[in-house]
Amino acid sequence: MARTWVLLRGLVREQRHWQEFPAQLGQRFPGDRVVTLDLPGNGSLYRKASPTRIEGMVAALRSELSDKGLRPPFHVVALSLGAMTAISWISDYPGEVAAAALLNSSVARFSPFWQRLRPGNYRSILMDGLLTRDLLRKERAILSMSTNLISAERREAVAQAWAGYAREQPVSRINALRQLLAAARFTAPVGLPSAVPVLIMNGGGDRMVNPSCSLAMARGWGLPLRVHPDAGHDLTLDAGEWAASALYDWVGDSP
Repeated sequence: MARTWVLLRGLVREQRHWQEFPAQLGQRFPGDRVVTLDLPGNGSLYRKASPTRIEGMVAALRSELSDKGLRPPFHVVALSLGAMTAISWISDYPGEVAAAALLNSSVARFSPFWQRLRPGNYRSILMDGLLTRDLLRKERAILSMSTNLISAERREAVAQAWAGYAREQPVSRINALRQLLAAARFTAPVGLPSAVPVLIMNGGGDRMVNPSCSLAMARGWGLPLRVHPDAGHDLTLDAGEWAASALYDWVGDSP
């Protein structure tokens, strides 16, 4: 039976930021459907107000999937803020999620804030990310913090593309703040439903979120952990083929 994979990106990111990963995942699972979604305030939904609670993001994505005629259960791959949304979805609607992979995420229950966002990035995030109006400078800064393995030429090409996304579908500052508020308010559950298989994945070279956060989540919830030793925070951009292979090894041919 074919699966439907739902891919969720992170803070102020949209579905196009997955770059080649949906195709890489599709190559590993050629009979399955891969769906990329935007959370309100991002991408194709940039004109909508971002929910100020993660539960609101869950409600929005459930509605969007229903509108597309897609029915659960879903296999979910979620990065960063998207992973928080997936955690809430699993907790509140476990019957709708067949399996979920949480990439380079963190929760306050298991990790302090200085591990969840490494202090060495604070100045760059503020000056090059939040305050600058230069979109290309912003995307270059983000990629310099979040990737380790792509070439300088590749990084520049991606930065140019992402700056273009930001011009076409700009995330407003108020929506960025609303998403930050939702993340800050999120309280991870003590445990996750045992009926839903969950895999924690991360890059051992993550310079934005300490890799110990993924280890803490895996230990705290008793979940398996797969680590790429060198990849950065944007795991699927740095090591998309590896991530797709890891998901195949985990899920295999099971429905």
